[in-house]
Amino acid sequence: MTKKPCIIVSAPVPADLRQLLEASCDTVDVPMGKSPLEVLPQEQWSQIDGMVCTVKTRVDAALLDAMPALKVVSNFAVGFDNVDMNAANERKVLVCNTPGVLDGAVADLTIGLMLCVARNLVAGDAFVRSGAWTKGAFPLATDIRGKTLGLLGMGRIGRVVARTARAFDMDVIYHNRRQDTEAEAEGIARYVSRDELFAQSDVLSVHIPLAPETRKSIGAREFGMMKKTAIFLNTARGAVVDEDALIDALKNGVIAGAGLDVMTTEPLPADSPLTQLPNVVLQAHIGSATVETRRAMIDLAVHNLVNAMTGNQPKAMVNAEAWPLAREAQPA
Repeated sequence: MTKKPCIIVSAPVPADLRQLLEASCDTVDVPMGKSPLEVLPQEQWSQIDGMVCTVKTRVDAALLDAMPALKVVSNFAVGFDNVDMNAANERKVLVCNTPGVLDGAVADLTIGLMLCVARNLVAGDAFVRSGAWTKGAFPLATDIRGKTLGLLGMGRIGRVVARTARAFDMDVIYHNRRQDTEAEAEGIARYVSRDELFAQSDVLSVHIPLAPETRKSIGAREFGMMKKTAIFLNTARGAVVDEDALIDALKNGVIAGAGLDVMTTEPLPADSPLTQLPNVVLQAHIGSATVETRRAMIDLAVHNLVNAMTGNQPKAMVNAEAWPLAREAQPA
């Protein structure tokens, strides 16, 4: 009789998908965000073949060494900065994620933040609720139509933002590690240098992954190149920005405002300087937080893991080169 692989479930898996997992795997539950090494008895570590988890679970060299049978990590997210990819690659551990299914939701939030900051909608709501409207008119805000939107990063989400922004008659420019000739041929954006992007944008939106080379890659130099009337948006990862430099730029009028769904520290402490700035709109890392999108994400994450555990190629692999070895390592 074929031995079922043993997997860790450390993500919000609905009942129907849990049945799918349990049909082909033995499951072990670990609370979300907890290290399996803290929760599971040591004698169980060597029995774990796979894992579905959120970005709150740190998958580092220590965990991978403690679980030598672990060959597949399926992230319930498009990002994978919780995984030490060097360690995973060295140990031939396959890492899966959930790209594509959340592009629209994150792009929608990006556009929403742009509108909230430019039109000062959050303050406008408070203005009406407080009764201030009875005493006078709300201050004028700023148009976005006809303005220049700059995208730092032109992946799947960036392309959806670009297409949506065209409906607002915005001129879309972008900078990316690789020039996106397809997007240019489609007429949705044009390529500029990184410095030109910061200098020319009326609204600058960040869509780059967090990696060692991008950590704090947006700082005082970049904010200093931006227009004083510019708006800065980040729905990617908080740590790609030097947050102290951003706060200084917002306090001192270097840029006009910011819309942030991500911060360096999450949840954001209530006493953070960001919470005291009137020219900032803050959200609680909700880019993918819709019922439909989260269902599509967990569906893909679970199917990635089930496919890998049953010898079938997963749909979304971060390091596809690890797949042949991960397949060979499955329990006989």
